[in-house]
Amino acid sequence: MSYQTVQENICFGGIQGVYQHTSQQLNCDMKFAVFTPPQAASEPCPVVFWLSGLTCTEENFTVKAGAQRVAAELGLVIVAPDTSPRGVDIPGQDDAYDFGSGAGFYVDATEDPWAAHYQMYSYITGELPALIFKHFPARADAQGIMGHSMGGHGALTIALKNPDTYQSVSAFSPIVAPSQVPWGQKALAGYLGDDQATWAEYDATALVTAGRTHPGKILIDQGDADNFLDEQLKPHLFADACTAADQACEIRMQPGYDHSYFFIASFIEDHLRHHAASLID
Repeated sequence: MSYQTVQENICFGGIQGVYQHTSQQLNCDMKFAVFTPPQAASEPCPVVFWLSGLTCTEENFTVKAGAQRVAAELGLVIVAPDTSPRGVDIPGQDDAYDFGSGAGFYVDATEDPWAAHYQMYSYITGELPALIFKHFPARADAQGIMGHSMGGHGALTIALKNPDTYQSVSAFSPIVAPSQVPWGQKALAGYLGDDQATWAEYDATALVTAGRTHPGKILIDQGDADNFLDEQLKPHLFADACTAADQACEIRMQPGYDHSYFFIASFIEDHLRHHAASLID
């Protein structure tokens, strides 16, 4: 469980680093970014995992979201992994932006040829955090998770299935019901097969409907000028499921905002403070 340093920079008194390791779960080399706040020089700090969206790597959030200033103030470690295996030489893996490279969808694939590498759910919930807690000053007893779009889908499903591990959860523009929208239907069918009963384990709306809830309040920000809102995101489906299940959830429709990192940067402070409220003693 070793890693190599790709780059480190001092940032707001902490360290923003990019690292690489050989993943046994994914059978390839993977990069991940970690922001270590200044408080971690004296004691381990709570950690928030960020899951990015389609086409992204570990770099997008790290350089565009502007999270480090507030994370440094609050004393939060932020971990931002890549969104899929890379360089695994699967035919067709680079043919589309919404399936294959950059589009792991945070599932454990069961269909060939994807199953040999595309085990992103287990990577995010198992191998990567184990590496983080072994080598970085992060607290395993104080974890949150958040993400954007495909990563918002990942954050919601992972938190709902592991409520004892992740004390806090939030999302920007999440794909809340992948079984009911084109992005999700393409990915889930490709990675998991045609039996839609298996898709429900990776569908936040289906999980809540089935009684898989989280003890904390879920925070979601969604721009009302997002061009994916009506076809791919459909936050009202998750809102209805949460109401029926008595799941605490705040979905904030933000006037004029789109799907970009300008939107994320505008509200990332709110999300980090939401996580800190649950994670910091």
